[in-house]
Amino acid sequence: MHELSLVASILDIIEDYAVREGFDQVKSLRLSCGKLSSVVPQCLQFAFEVQSKDTRAEGAVLRLDIQPVIIHCLACDKDFEVDHFETSCPECGGQEVLLTGGTEELQLIELDVD
Repeated sequence: MHELSLVASILDIIEDYAVREGFDQVKSLRLSCGKLSSVVPQCLQFAFEVQSKDTRAEGAVLRLDIQPVIIHCLACDKDFEVDHFETSCPECGGQEVLLTGGTEELQLIELDVD
């Protein structure tokens, strides 16, 4: 469960920001990652609840924005949102497609603090 190490890194980032910006408590945080990044939202939430105890983020609301899988077809020059990586274009059937979205790594996007 790599979500444990992801949450540990997030909590380290929060602590660094708290020292630099002078806040005491995190009310909420928003994260973002691609659908293909292998982050399991339920595992991330559980890991956050457990690891944030006795930290500035204890009790904070965790929101996770999952970016969709996007492919670009070189034949018809269009982008498509798909459920999983497709090797052919859903519109023209072209075999030259590029994966252009859904692989983004976990990022801390926003903190609401006191």
